[in-house]
Amino acid sequence: MSATLQEVAREVEHQALFVSKLREEVARVIVGQRYMVDRVLLALIADGHILLEGVPGLAKTTTVKTVAQAIHTSFARIQFTPDLLPADLIGTRIFRPQSGDFAVRTGPIFTNLLLADEINRAPAKVQSALLEAMQERQVTIGDETFTLPEPFLVLATQNPIEQEGTYPLPEAQIDRFMLKLHVAYPDKTEEVEIMRRMSTREQPRVSPVTTPDEILDARRVADRVYVDQKLYDYVVELVFATRYPKQHGLDGLEKLIEYGASPRASIFLIRAAKAHAFMEGRAYVTPQDIKSIAPDVLRHRILVTYEAEAQDLVSDDIIDEVLGKIDVP
Repeated sequence: MSATLQEVAREVEHQALFVSKLREEVARVIVGQRYMVDRVLLALIADGHILLEGVPGLAKTTTVKTVAQAIHTSFARIQFTPDLLPADLIGTRIFRPQSGDFAVRTGPIFTNLLLADEINRAPAKVQSALLEAMQERQVTIGDETFTLPEPFLVLATQNPIEQEGTYPLPEAQIDRFMLKLHVAYPDKTEEVEIMRRMSTREQPRVSPVTTPDEILDARRVADRVYVDQKLYDYVVELVFATRYPKQHGLDGLEKLIEYGASPRASIFLIRAAKAHAFMEGRAYVTPQDIKSIAPDVLRHRILVTYEAEAQDLVSDDIIDEVLGKIDVP
């Protein structure tokens, strides 16, 4: 191990301590859902937005709120509804009759952690208002551009689009989410514990155990996590296999994929793999890091055909086959 890698390993060991503290604090409120909690923490470290999908009542909103409370930072929640306007999100210009000029009133998007609750219940115009903020970390109100605070993270929840009163998210916006998680039901043991905790009016309280500066420091260390050239090539092979399956020996997928993952998927795979290695206390990325986070990075970037839908196949089935076919370095 080189001197530089040893130095990064020491920094990872030191900086990763806040991850376990956050896990423990969040576990005071959230029962189970370790996968969801860990992926939210990973998104914080990798500086990527996250989309949580699941039926109502699976603690999606509670998890995001609890993580925000465990960080000494600003937090805002927006309940997306069909009558929400872009100005309700980013702010607007207000005329002041006393001075005869306009003043800018900023919206709730000016925060560190933004919970966009039930994001797919608002029409496309409101969802599109998030695009500039999510990609450029800035918003434009009138003719002025405002930089958002660091860190800035959108954690959105949505109910499955087959439920009434929901709108499919625009593809351009979906691609800006680093991760999309499918939140599952708790098991029987976890549900019993949930009932015990929630059967009284006195609920556990969460205390801040880390700060935005610690998260920014963790991001800088995660950026230095080592990635071998073979792993860069492996990521490219995975992504290209979703675009050109026939060229990668996946002839059966040719008629099942409408279009494959975008170049943003390659970038996010590496960034998320670095954060995953960081959370595991390692200064280097392994193929397993990539395979672990690949479904969450790719599932919303692969559009399946009607033929695939007729066979009850979803993007996760495509990803499983790609991961099983492409040789691991």
